[in-house]
Amino acid sequence: MSTVKYDAKQSASGKNPAFQIRISPELKAQFEVAAKDAGMSLGNWLKTLGRDELERLDRENNQI
Repeated sequence: MSTVKYDAKQSASGKNPAFQIRISPELKAQFEVAAKDAGMSLGNWLKTLGRDELERLDRENNQI
């Protein structure tokens, strides 16, 4: 599986689809600190985290 490295196309409205989840305020605060430490917005940090995890899973699944 090939992991998308960046958002190549935007929708007609100029925005990609939203993804909403419910998390505790404490967890959100921890995410925000981690994103700030990485010099990213929370949304970009979460996308990077997801992409990194997909790549890790792909590597694990392709090991012999």
